[in-house]
Amino acid sequence: MAAPLQLAFVNFAAKSYIIVEGKKNADRFFIIRSGKVRLSREVQIVAEEKGDTLGPGDFFGVVSTMSGNSHIETAMAVTDVTLISVQKDQFSQLIQGNAPIAMKIILQFSQRMRYLDEALTSITLKNKAEEDPSHIFNVGEYYAKHNQYNQAFYAYQKYIKCCPKGENVQAAIERLKKIAPYVKSLPPVFKPGEMVRSYAKDSIVFCEGEPGDELFIIQKGSVKIIKITDNNEILLAVLKTGDIFGEMALLESKPRAAGAVAYEDCQLMAVNRENFKQMIQSQPQLIARLTTLLSERIWLIYKQLSNTQIIDPIGRMYNMLLIQLEKKRINFASTTNYSFDFGLKELTNMVGLSQGDGTIYGKKFMENRGLQIMNDKIFVKDVNEIIKQNEYYKKMQQLEKARQVKNITA
Repeated sequence: MAAPLQLAFVNFAAKSYIIVEGKKNADRFFIIRSGKVRLSREVQIVAEEKGDTLGPGDFFGVVSTMSGNSHIETAMAVTDVTLISVQKDQFSQLIQGNAPIAMKIILQFSQRMRYLDEALTSITLKNKAEEDPSHIFNVGEYYAKHNQYNQAFYAYQKYIKCCPKGENVQAAIERLKKIAPYVKSLPPVFKPGEMVRSYAKDSIVFCEGEPGDELFIIQKGSVKIIKITDNNEILLAVLKTGDIFGEMALLESKPRAAGAVAYEDCQLMAVNRENFKQMIQSQPQLIARLTTLLSERIWLIYKQLSNTQIIDPIGRMYNMLLIQLEKKRINFASTTNYSFDFGLKELTNMVGLSQGDGTIYGKKFMENRGLQIMNDKIFVKDVNEIIKQNEYYKKMQQLEKARQVKNITA
């Protein structure tokens, strides 16, 4: 029988620092019992984040603690405060006995993810995240233009279903007739309540803009998360066995903010709202896993937002590789070479370069003899080269800023 949950209470005087951004090895988060706490961050997002001043019942430090990464925010006591300290390994016990806390954390994280995703998309892609079902037609157009007829067929069919009175319905019907002879396999159809689902490589699980009421857990294989914008496919992530995706649409009842495509043959478990509510009560370890996943994604987006502040495109590319290595928790002391999950085109997309600039800077980037392209993936001979290049470009940017300040004050 598990030991009863014992939580510690800690007190901080007004104006005391509770956690500091950048500090590593976060091992606990806090729930405010009394008083007020203010959060601040080094990275300035497009608009001010809501909820920067927290009160009783609010929590902070969960992202860093559950993801196992460094703190992404600084927390200072505005008044004298009493906090409940929760260690990472206590999380499952905490939510098992208090489902409302679990839902509050997950819903807040989901909303935060959507907000940050919109901010990042507006910076890197120079537009807003697509959540309008009418965008599904554009997805179909992209795939049809690139002769990916199976995917185009899915998107056109889904557009007609989601937007029966849309302005492009007739065009979608005509496209379906035109590409039908070239479609090698129709989209899979699953029975209501069928939780375990198989998808062949390159099959669409769902499109961005598509309504959704299910999240997915990868049991076998891998899935890529993408956006289609400006006639280009942007790779956001490659998820593997054990990963969860699609949770934001389920939790917030909003259209999918991104698309999901089978990166290889895969088997997924689909969880709908009814099953999800049951899991909160019966499977706290799954909810802890979902919280950890959301924490990892939020941490990553903050890092990506920081990446957008790097002026030199080559510097952004090296920094993005470093972010990916940190995300994978690569031990730089014991690891030498490393093969990333993506290629050069995907990397230039990640840092917001246009196709033309991506070609120019990508060629310059690969002049580093420590880098290679192997099986269409970026391969680095020594991961410490990534650290070295990051330090170089960071120093160059600091010197440039210092010169600009000197010129202004001269």
